[in-house]
Amino acid sequence: MSPTIAPYGTWVSPLGAADVAVAGRRLGAVAVDGDDIYWLEGRPTEGGRNALVRRTADGRVDDVTPREMNVRTRVHEYGGGAYAVADGVVYFSNFSDQRVYRVGSGLQAADSGPPRPLTPEGDWFYADFVVDRARQQLICVREDHTGGREPVNTLVRIPLSGDPSPGDVIVSGHDFYSTPRLSPDGSLLAWIAWRHPQMPWDGTELWVADVTPDGVLASARHVAGSASESIYQPGWSPDGALFFVSDADGWWKLYRILHPAAHTTRGGDPGRGETIEAVVRNPPAAVEFGRPQWVFGTATWAFADPDRLVTAYTRAGRWHLATVHVHTGLLTEIPTNLSPQEWMAATPQHVVLVAGSPERPDAVVRLDLTRFYVEVLRLSSDAQLDPAYISTPEPIEFPTDYGRTAHAFCYPPRNKNFVAPRGERPPLIVIGHGGPTTATRTTFELAIQFWTSRGFAVADVNYSGSSGYGREYRERLHGQWGVVDVADIVNLARYLVTQGKADVRKLIVRGGSAGGYTTLAALTFYPGVFSVGASYYGISDVEGLAHDTHKFESRYLDTLIGPYPEMKEVYRARSPIHHVDRLSCALILFQGLEDKVVPPSQSQMMADAVRAKGLPVEYLTFEGEQHGFRRAETIVRALESELAFYQRVL
Repeated sequence: MSPTIAPYGTWVSPLGAADVAVAGRRLGAVAVDGDDIYWLEGRPTEGGRNALVRRTADGRVDDVTPREMNVRTRVHEYGGGAYAVADGVVYFSNFSDQRVYRVGSGLQAADSGPPRPLTPEGDWFYADFVVDRARQQLICVREDHTGGREPVNTLVRIPLSGDPSPGDVIVSGHDFYSTPRLSPDGSLLAWIAWRHPQMPWDGTELWVADVTPDGVLASARHVAGSASESIYQPGWSPDGALFFVSDADGWWKLYRILHPAAHTTRGGDPGRGETIEAVVRNPPAAVEFGRPQWVFGTATWAFADPDRLVTAYTRAGRWHLATVHVHTGLLTEIPTNLSPQEWMAATPQHVVLVAGSPERPDAVVRLDLTRFYVEVLRLSSDAQLDPAYISTPEPIEFPTDYGRTAHAFCYPPRNKNFVAPRGERPPLIVIGHGGPTTATRTTFELAIQFWTSRGFAVADVNYSGSSGYGREYRERLHGQWGVVDVADIVNLARYLVTQGKADVRKLIVRGGSAGGYTTLAALTFYPGVFSVGASYYGISDVEGLAHDTHKFESRYLDTLIGPYPEMKEVYRARSPIHHVDRLSCALILFQGLEDKVVPPSQSQMMADAVRAKGLPVEYLTFEGEQHGFRRAETIVRALESELAFYQRVL
């Protein structure tokens, strides 16, 4: 049958909001323990909780943690690194009480009884665990909220037996810590530390210390990193070399220290100790092997065997997989269209990771390192969408302010049952990602297909400040948040109009968190460009955020805007709430009422101000939701409301 002729934005889609919500499992945090594979599975149909799942060698898949438990930590509020597994025993943080639990006894978890707490009730959060088998203890990050003011972050050790303990502090003095990692023989501990106002992608320090037989640290020394050099993912090779990622030359690359027990320098002076050397001898140009550390436990490399590691790297916004021969430094790309996400683990035969492609959703997969065969262990979505409905991303580099260019991925409308009238251009949804120091992904997402299959074009923007394009690109945002990112959003919309890919009368901007701020700023600082906007837990008053947010980001704005209160007038000038008089279009806002990152007052103020001006506005709030929606019913209501709002306005 011939496709039906119908205006863009009115096409009937096979995808409903419920399909997006129910199918949207969040997969992550893969681990390998012997022959077993573990991962976390966020389930919207179970209130958004994270279940820990195990696949045994015989292919059986079951939950390790009981239904009433949610494997999630609140350290830094964004969490990550919420469990570790060793010898069949799992140690994890439970969201409701933030206590650390142990389950399993080396046998099947189902036979070992209920989880047993290792930490007492109290106002402590834990993350980024490493199991010290020799000393029968956990080493991890602890965030101590018992003081009543700004929490205190340290590294602690928690005994694996005896009465529950809040942990003994083994490292303190910095504002933040992450990635404690024991050497293979247990004699050395490496970790990352940093201080306000740096974020981990701005500047971190790599430290190493000796671990004494009784589990305390000695001779701690700073071996790499600084306030202007970002260290990411330290870890150990099987023969005891310390590997890590650094952006010392402007791009996150792999480095190593062969003998980290010695004093370390960057350079070639053997008289001063061991040197830091690059791992990859033939890296492709303009690539990065690191990610911004928003959550704990992410990885871009893992050792398969003593001679070979598997690594992920990004080039022009797309992630790739490769192996590196550690002795020759030769990088060999793995022939696959998989785009790896933030977690991986490896064995001599396989790499286990969360990955997807533009045509297929994320999945936990096991990739054979010899034949490159991909085995799917768990899909993030059970939805089966005909390829004739799937829109795939087209990378573009577009002109923006100051003679620069910026990056985006564009998704044209696609639905095999419909075509638009001749000469008509589609409505365009421009998406600003969160962070703002993150990047958009190119893997298949039903949330994007929800729009493109209805006849909307979508542009997902890696605006100035996004990661994956080198430090200089990230630092475009320094002092310029609310300026260069907003200009990029606006310039992309205008560029696509001039290219004939969007209707100038039907431009939409949407985003969440920092992307919500960019949305509100675009609507107020560039009135008349967009016809409607959607802000998900977005920031309307950056001055208010300087007073009221969590410790991890409490000094982030020092870099993005400038020190407060010295630059108070700039904060006010960058806050959309103070410029509502310039707003001239409709707005819909969504907010979780338990959000500790962007307080609900931020959305409430904006909704009240727009309503007072007499413009079309809707404000939807959700009990029990934090920063980022996790519950199926929330996702359904938000998507359906957003679509209906656009249809009314346009």
